[in-house]
Amino acid sequence: MGIFDDDFYSTKVSRRARSTSSKDEFAFSNKKGMRNWSNVRIAFVASFTSAVAAVLLFVLVFGGGGIGPGSHAASVSASGSASLEQRTIQASAKVRPAVVSVINEQTVPYGLAPGDGTQEQAGSGEEGQIQGSKQEVGVGSGVIFKLKDGKAYIITNHHVIAGAESVKVMLVNGEKREAKIVGSDQITDLAVLEMDGKDIKTAAEIGKSSKLQPAEFVLAIGNPLGLGDSLSMGIVSKTHRVVPVSLNEDGVYDWQQEVIQVNVSINEGNSGGPLIDMDGKVVGINSMKIAEVGVEGLGFAIPIDNAMPIIDSLMEKGYVSRPYLGVYTVDLEQYFAQKQQEEQAAGSDGKTDQGAGAASGSEESDLPELNLPDEVFNGVIVLEAVGPAKDAGMKLNDVIVKLDEKSISSTLELRQYLYQTKHIGDEIKVTFYRDGKLKTALFKLAEKTKDE
Repeated sequence: MGIFDDDFYSTKVSRRARSTSSKDEFAFSNKKGMRNWSNVRIAFVASFTSAVAAVLLFVLVFGGGGIGPGSHAASVSASGSASLEQRTIQASAKVRPAVVSVINEQTVPYGLAPGDGTQEQAGSGEEGQIQGSKQEVGVGSGVIFKLKDGKAYIITNHHVIAGAESVKVMLVNGEKREAKIVGSDQITDLAVLEMDGKDIKTAAEIGKSSKLQPAEFVLAIGNPLGLGDSLSMGIVSKTHRVVPVSLNEDGVYDWQQEVIQVNVSINEGNSGGPLIDMDGKVVGINSMKIAEVGVEGLGFAIPIDNAMPIIDSLMEKGYVSRPYLGVYTVDLEQYFAQKQQEEQAAGSDGKTDQGAGAASGSEESDLPELNLPDEVFNGVIVLEAVGPAKDAGMKLNDVIVKLDEKSISSTLELRQYLYQTKHIGDEIKVTFYRDGKLKTALFKLAEKTKDE
């Protein structure tokens, strides 16, 4: 019966065939050998059919990739690797012409070497500076996402161009072009640049970050450590992660960023570059990494679905329109921490540690007396009131504890409540302490402009 234990592939003759054969024998009994010849023919045809079917099935199952144990697995593995490799090459080739290096230029002090804070004699080599000249103080990445009216528009990070007096863009072919900042937003860490679009043919295609899945392969393209046109590959570790950030880089977390977590290598200079899927579509803007000893494979990208509404607003207005309360604040928790540090520095026996005393300084000894009730530990202190808050009568050292009926314990919570639940023109009730007395102010939220 051979390989397959099945009547379809066997050389047996069915009952119907046997019956037909008997009738033939009876009708043509004068033809000797007819039955024997017929059986041989049937057996031959059945055997041939069985062999052909076996070969076809073997090819379908094993892919014709060799004979012997393990040949099927090797064939499938090789096919899968080739497919992924080809998709990676095609995806990167599709986007790479649209990826650029973004150079932040600022005027540096006389003789200051950029990046390390050391002093060198002006004109003493490559690092020597001429007073008043603009120098590269930072390099990041960006991606061209739109070509219109002879202009090319680039997405990058806010922190890449922060403080820039001028911005240059280096194309993938090494050509440098002047660029101008269309708009920038510190909260979301996004910015848009504009440059001459002459001879630029490629704009990256925007994808959908909402379609990403954990373990999906992605690529980061950018300018890590100044090494332009570099690619790194990894997987999506988590499609939605919330990480705290310090907008003023003072160590105080005053915002939370929604990001895609990846294990792709994200290094200094990758910021602002695209994170792409295997179809060559931009699904994120590389933004940050965890840079601590012993931490590896923790990179973050701004989801493109979150980024595009911000980009559209920057293109239209140059800033992101948000409701504006009109207060600059510091957390009450910080006030208590500084006050405790001041008391510890002073010491109960008058013996002040030199280091602690130097650290506290005169500024900490000038902390205002807020005269808060003993049960009040959370809130934000008003450092300055402007716009609608000033018009409503709020002043320096007022301590905000509620917005509407929502308790507020930090600047982060204040921003979150405003930006996530309120709109321009909405009324808001602010509850605050002034000289130990609880007060309220009711006013309308204004629009936060670019200058504010």
